[in-house]
Amino acid sequence: MVGLPASGKTFRARELAAARSALRLTPDEWALTLFGQEDRHEEPGGKRWLLEGRLVALALDTLRLGLDVVLDFGLWSRDERSALRSLAASVGASCEIVYLPVDRDVQWHRIQHRWKHTPEQTFPMAEAELDPWREQFEAPDADELSGTVLPAPPPDHESWLDWAQRFWPSLAHSRTT
Repeated sequence: MVGLPASGKTFRARELAAARSALRLTPDEWALTLFGQEDRHEEPGGKRWLLEGRLVALALDTLRLGLDVVLDFGLWSRDERSALRSLAASVGASCEIVYLPVDRDVQWHRIQHRWKHTPEQTFPMAEAELDPWREQFEAPDADELSGTVLPAPPPDHESWLDWAQRFWPSLAHSRTT
């Protein structure tokens, strides 16, 4: 699942998981339980990236078993998505990118609604955060969405696995190949 907060990722991830009998992994649900709301998106000490790395490892183990997985991460960067596509291929699985764009006004309305009606299921978000998030977000292009082209890893990384283990440090301690 690719998209900004309140783009509908978790709703769509639930639909896909049910339709495909897939394991759905949503870091926010785990983070809220483990860290609470006060830690927001950048948990102290990089805990979010440690959590995501463990979930990626679980996803790879699940794919090795021949089961489907829906990663409801957001995946704002092309590098994250490329690394996950490479990792899926390394265990013989295919990867589909589901991108959910969202208009800024709709996004803010959904965030407010979510916070008002189900505050225990979300992190607090301020409207001032939306524009910087939108600037950071790298929308997938047609090649990426089609899955036909996997770019080379960044120059300072030997492979996408190397990149992924640096980005998600706990992945380096997992069985990844």
